[in-house]
Amino acid sequence: MRHGATIRAAAVIAALVLALAGCATGVDRDPGATSSETTTSEPELSGELTVYAAASLQGAFDELATEFEQRHPSLRVQPVTYDGSSTLATQIIEGAPADVFAAADERNMAKVVDAGLASDPTLFATNTLTLVVPAGNPGGIEGLDDLADPDRTVVLCAAEVPCGAASATLLSNAGVEASVDSYEQNVTAVLTKVAAGEADAGLVYVTDAASTRAVEAIAVPGAEDVVNRYPIAAVSDSENPEAADAFVAFVLSDDGRRVLETFGFGAP
Repeated sequence: MRHGATIRAAAVIAALVLALAGCATGVDRDPGATSSETTTSEPELSGELTVYAAASLQGAFDELATEFEQRHPSLRVQPVTYDGSSTLATQIIEGAPADVFAAADERNMAKVVDAGLASDPTLFATNTLTLVVPAGNPGGIEGLDDLADPDRTVVLCAAEVPCGAASATLLSNAGVEASVDSYEQNVTAVLTKVAAGEADAGLVYVTDAASTRAVEAIAVPGAEDVVNRYPIAAVSDSENPEAADAFVAFVLSDDGRRVLETFGFGAP
């Protein structure tokens, strides 16, 4: 009997020790809970977010905006406003309600910074130009020299927008004086005219050329030396600064970089 009592006492003591250990290590919490469920998360974003972005970013930023909204269900990302960077910069300076500005060059971002409407912009992508012609190349374009032929219809971006400034530099470096029929306010307009067969050739970014089968790209020597660098920043008077900062961080993240690479953008 004494031996049996000793065994029972030992069992009771062992049970108490296990119970105390369970309390100390937290094993009494919901067995279905995971470490991520017990970790304090960042406050959920809500409200609306308005992004202004260079026209050449349209495909990539449409996808980035969709992914960002999916990560923050309480936040509504307004349809991104796309145009030439100079046009967007002017609109922001004049009071357009943008939360984030992504430009295709540093010069137009500097206008917004100098106006006190953005600070510490960060480079997030690069891009270069290529010559594009309608599918089938009906104008028989072979290179930049053909853009000097007045019998060819040529469209370029206007000089004040990033693709226009880059085009001017590329042509100058090649010693070509293009015979230009029209100057457009953003790269999308150039691409649209060439794709529709309204022009024999134009200069657009490689990312734009890859976005449609309606054009063919003709690589030009020296394009790799004319690189557009894209900066992004939250607008200082944003009505949703937390969401603006979070979106900028998302674009700069590995996931943002993955999307940009998918659309052909280079690393900054």
